[in-house]
Amino acid sequence: MIGRTNEIKELTDAYASDQSEFVAIYGRRRIGKTFLVNETFGGQYAFQHSGAEKAKTDEQLDYFRQSLSLYGDFKCPRLPNWREAFFELEKLLMRSSVTKKVVFIDEVPWLDTPRSDFLSAFEHFWNGWASLRKDILLVVCGSATSWIIKEILYSRGGLHNRVTRPIHIAPFTLKECEEYAKWKNLAFDRMQIAECYMALGGVAYYWSLMQPNLSAAQNIDRLFFAKDPKLQDEFQRLFASLFRNDKKYIEIVTLLASRRHGMTLSEIKSRIGDQSGRVGRYIKELEACGFIRLNPAVASIKKDAIYQLIDNFTLFHFKFLKDKPRDSDGFWVQNYDTPSVIVWRGLSFERLCFWHIPQIKKALGISGIGAKIYSWRAKTDSQDVEDAQIDMLIDRNDRTINICEMKFAPQEYAFTKEESDKLKRRIELFRQASKTRKGLMPTLVSTNGLKRNINSGIIRAEVTLEDLFAI
Repeated sequence: MIGRTNEIKELTDAYASDQSEFVAIYGRRRIGKTFLVNETFGGQYAFQHSGAEKAKTDEQLDYFRQSLSLYGDFKCPRLPNWREAFFELEKLLMRSSVTKKVVFIDEVPWLDTPRSDFLSAFEHFWNGWASLRKDILLVVCGSATSWIIKEILYSRGGLHNRVTRPIHIAPFTLKECEEYAKWKNLAFDRMQIAECYMALGGVAYYWSLMQPNLSAAQNIDRLFFAKDPKLQDEFQRLFASLFRNDKKYIEIVTLLASRRHGMTLSEIKSRIGDQSGRVGRYIKELEACGFIRLNPAVASIKKDAIYQLIDNFTLFHFKFLKDKPRDSDGFWVQNYDTPSVIVWRGLSFERLCFWHIPQIKKALGISGIGAKIYSWRAKTDSQDVEDAQIDMLIDRNDRTINICEMKFAPQEYAFTKEESDKLKRRIELFRQASKTRKGLMPTLVSTNGLKRNINSGIIRAEVTLEDLFAI
């Protein structure tokens, strides 16, 4: 298995625990939740079951009955409700002689059908039976992350604070994608891997669709722009699987996709309309799923904190797929060096950097120094003076702030006089607005480093694409 070292340790520690453990695994669709559990335990379960998508309560109960019959090696009677279903599960587990009984319920949100009373029966199973023992390891997961967060992790009912080990499955890093590409014999260099990452993110399933006989650009064409693209309806399936009422979530990400630098919470509520008072909850769930990031304002002024859409696949969808023409076969290869794609690379590289903050800190030699990541923007009243924006500020505990400029370029990046002057202006505006007395260190994060010239003296520190591939 590539990566997932910490997640595997959490599961193995839970297995070795001298108490019953309740593990909730969450993360976006196709991220590898089920694969992680199956690989860790090798399929050695006392009981395993997976919910059925869009099945009614009677169907869900019948599938559960079949799983009980399989693992209990007997014909389980018909299950009239979930209370009886979990009572039969208790009896099955009591007959098991294994030291630690691993119970894995996959796609658990699909079991919670309307008026099924699944949750109350599930709560009673854990609170009234499993948690009182010392030999149960209950593992649940599901793609409907909003349900896992609301009903399991932050439950206000009987499951409040009952999860002993929450595990979030994050996307692969660049380094992990590189390892996966090598395992699949993909002939990609690091620039190609970065470009694929900017389109696909670190979602293992998307990378599994790559073919070794095609270049990175040809693979992107095959996945998105061929006559029968492999990921043609993935955007709709993704949001439908994560959120039961996906329209509002899509409305929020659609809005943020149109605003490169992000928006404050008040701006989002104003544009979306918040009659139900639920927009804040939707945003928190999108943040938990890794679609958006909260970039706190300097000095933690919450009202000025900026929410930014950072999910690579979603951004790629809005840029190139949402309104693509029907006849788009070969689009990516044909438009590889066009201004539209070049601009997309530059903007997407900024998002890629936000996914690799630990690698940036390591390259700067500040891994052991506490730091907060901010963004900053300033609106001007003058039509002649453009607004100022700094996408990444690394505010360090050693009284230094890295002012990060992120640039995607095929060669060393050469600053022009105009760019140098703009950066100086932004730094001065930031100093005045923040009233900081810390040292401000202009930092270039680029694909191929800095080209030294008469205008490059403003840069004090550098991070390259090679540094972003660090572990």
